[in-house]
Amino acid sequence: MTATRDARPAAVAERPVRGVAGLAGLVVALLVAGIATGLGTLVPIVGGPVFGILLGTLAAAVGPGLRAPRFAPGYAVAAKPVLQLSIVVLGTGLSLPQVVRVGGQSLPVMLGTLAVALGGAWLLGRWLGVRGDAQILIGVGTGICGASAIAATTAVIKAKQAQVAYAIGTIFTFNIAAVLLFPPIGHLLGLGPRAFGLWAGTAINDTSSVVAASFAYGGEAGSYGLVVKLTRTLMLIPIVVFLAIRTARRDARRSAAERGEPVAGFSLRAMPWRKIVPLFLVGFLAAATLESLGLIPGSWHPALSALGAFLITTALAGIGLSLRLADLRRAGSRPLLLGALLWAAVALSSLGLQALTGTL
Repeated sequence: MTATRDARPAAVAERPVRGVAGLAGLVVALLVAGIATGLGTLVPIVGGPVFGILLGTLAAAVGPGLRAPRFAPGYAVAAKPVLQLSIVVLGTGLSLPQVVRVGGQSLPVMLGTLAVALGGAWLLGRWLGVRGDAQILIGVGTGICGASAIAATTAVIKAKQAQVAYAIGTIFTFNIAAVLLFPPIGHLLGLGPRAFGLWAGTAINDTSSVVAASFAYGGEAGSYGLVVKLTRTLMLIPIVVFLAIRTARRDARRSAAERGEPVAGFSLRAMPWRKIVPLFLVGFLAAATLESLGLIPGSWHPALSALGAFLITTALAGIGLSLRLADLRRAGSRPLLLGALLWAAVALSSLGLQALTGTL
């Protein structure tokens, strides 16, 4: 009887502590994101989002108290709902008429490099023994838009945070290499501004790195490369929808197996629509549509762009704070090698496809 009486107030007292701890974890992620954003402004070649996951991982490693279970709910809020919101906000920077104008010239190169990235991730991943979610994240990050694509993909395939961190670290490594190497190589090859913009927009992963490399090249390369990059972002939609369906099928089969029931045939009609098309993806399209219709004032764009970048930095900070360095060590060097091979393959195939289509 005494044990029962003692347990009841303890359980009641626990509830507000959980709520405060959840808020505390989110506040920690926001603080880390604020510092990371400042560093990203000082060192734009790295960018706030990458600093976010690096500082989050470092803070969790040197401050054992930040790894306490009571902070986990707040980190989870940063890593999922905040991450999904960031994708919606970033959609306000995408103008669909611009996509149509540039897409006619860049689409063959864009689709070709995407096929190389995804097909290469599957083939080379099998060869190197990099399978599962890490293979998908590195392939999508290389083929579409770096950290943003990894974030959107993570939201539907429920990848482990260690795999997310390794994929982002891999993408970051080759973003830096591209910013440093692409402009001198482009001048060496005698590429015109538009040809270089198309190369940068299809072969460099994160938007910030595309901007850094293409504007450094000069002429029209900056603006053209940015529009190509934003057009490439639309490739997220079919990829994420496909992965959402694939994940839902896998979960349905696993659930049936756990219940000891026969695995029924999969039906799209029977599956909830939100599992087929995630809500954040609908929001992304809605935001891009509003921008295309001119319903978002031009004066809002700098603030919205900064907000989107800060939200994704907060999400990556939350992931970093939840990480254990031992998880990354266990991944080994093979994912990094996969990223290197894919990066080289996409860069070379982009130039080759431009030569074939007469856009070089």
